[in-house]
Amino acid sequence: MSAQYRHGRLIGSASGRQFITHGLRRRLLLDLYHLFMTVSWPVIFASFGTFFFLFNLLFAAVYSLQANDIANLDPTGYWGRFFFSVETLATVGYGDMHPQTPFAHIVAAIEIFVGLMSLALITGMMFARFSKPTARFVFARNAVVRPMNGALTLMLRAANARQNIVMEASAQLRLLRDEVTPEGVRFRRIQDLALIRNRHPVFLFGWTMLHVIDAASPLAGETMESLSAARAFLLLTVIGTDETTGQSLMARQEYPAAALRWNYGYVDILSTDADGVDHFDYTRFHDIEPLS
Repeated sequence: MSAQYRHGRLIGSASGRQFITHGLRRRLLLDLYHLFMTVSWPVIFASFGTFFFLFNLLFAAVYSLQANDIANLDPTGYWGRFFFSVETLATVGYGDMHPQTPFAHIVAAIEIFVGLMSLALITGMMFARFSKPTARFVFARNAVVRPMNGALTLMLRAANARQNIVMEASAQLRLLRDEVTPEGVRFRRIQDLALIRNRHPVFLFGWTMLHVIDAASPLAGETMESLSAARAFLLLTVIGTDETTGQSLMARQEYPAAALRWNYGYVDILSTDADGVDHFDYTRFHDIEPLS
C-alpha cells in the first residue's frame, strides 16, 4: 500500500476498484452492534471467547486481593479463583466453592450482575446474526448486449438460488460513470436505466431484465472502450419479500465495462422433455454465446 493510503480506511470495492477514506474517526465502542453484524462468524466467536477469558482473569485477580475469601478453593491459588470466577460469571454455582467473606460476596454479586448482562447482550447479538435476512440471488457474471425485437437491448440475468417464492420483486438498474463538465469539474454521475419490466410478481426460477438502448438511453452510442475510459459500471439492485419468512431481501450486482459482452446472448437454460416437464439447467446459467 502506498504512503498516501497507509493511514486510510479501506471500506470496500466496486467494479474492481477499491475505495479508501481518510479523516473520519472510527468509534468502535459506540458502534459495536454494527461492527458485530458485519464481521465474520470466526471473528465473532474469537471476540466473545477472548472477552470471556480476559474477564475471568481480571476477576480472579480481584478475588486474590483478600486471602481465604473463597471456601473450598480447588485448586488453590490464582487458578482456583479463576475457575470460581468462571462458575460465577456463568451463574452455574456448583456449590463446592463459595464466597465466605463480605468482600468476596460483594465481588461475586458484581460479577453475577455483569454476567447476566453479558449473557443477554451476547444472546441478542447471536439471534440478530442468525435472523438477519439473506438473499440467495444469483446474477450472471456477464451482461450481454444484443438485438431484441428490432432494437439493441441490454440483458441481465438473475435467479433465486433458494428456489422459494420471493413476492413482488423489483429491480433497479443504474449506470455510474465519471464525467467532466464544460467548466472542468470532475464528478461521478448516476443515471437510471429504464427496464422493460422492473417488477416480478413471483421471483422463483429466473428473471431476465431488459433495457432498450435507444436514443434516450444513457448507453446510446457507447462501446466497451468508451465505458472503460469513463470508469463506468452498471449497478443492478433486486429487492423482494420472502414468502416463507415475510422478510425483505436485498441483493446487488456490479458489472464493470469489461463484463459487458456486445453481440452475445445468454445460453437458454430452460428445456422441456417429452412429458411436458420443464427443466432448468443452472450449470449453464453463466454461459453466453456469440451471435451468428
